[in-house]
Amino acid sequence: MAARAGTVIPPAAYRTLLQGPLGARLLLPPDATENQLAVVEHPLAPRALGSPVHTHSREDEYSIVLEGTVGVEIGEETFEAGPGSVIVKPRGIPHAFWNATDQPARLLEILAPAGFESYFAELGTIFARGGPPDPAALQALAARYGLTMDPASIPRLAAAHGLDLRGRPPAGAGPNA
Repeated sequence: MAARAGTVIPPAAYRTLLQGPLGARLLLPPDATENQLAVVEHPLAPRALGSPVHTHSREDEYSIVLEGTVGVEIGEETFEAGPGSVIVKPRGIPHAFWNATDQPARLLEILAPAGFESYFAELGTIFARGGPPDPAALQALAARYGLTMDPASIPRLAAAHGLDLRGRPPAGAGPNA
């Protein structure tokens, strides 16, 4: 959907980019902000790992917890964030996030500048092929978006926070998942 500045974007225009334990739905497309930012809603299933430790080189992320409790590792620190909390994840700082509770969580993610929202659409295409995702495709995707992934962090995060990895692999999970 092409949005113009000064318009209202109705919920019917939202676009689902990714489905699964971590979903992604584009609420504010980059063309509505002259590519300054994009807004994505992330539903996060109970006991799900949203993403292993990863580092962005091009964008900053700001997550607002809308419901539930989200765990986050930013650099060497671990936090829990509840409804209304804002999680600041600047580019260049490794981070991961998860839902360690038995209730769903939901985040509103502001990506600045825009562009990274397309990562979720491409990831959805990789997952839609069925079966385990192709590690080479995941690595190429991460490289296109200036993303450094640490798939070796997955077992550590799952064990530390009681996460269920039986569903689809977390966004960006690679050959070590």
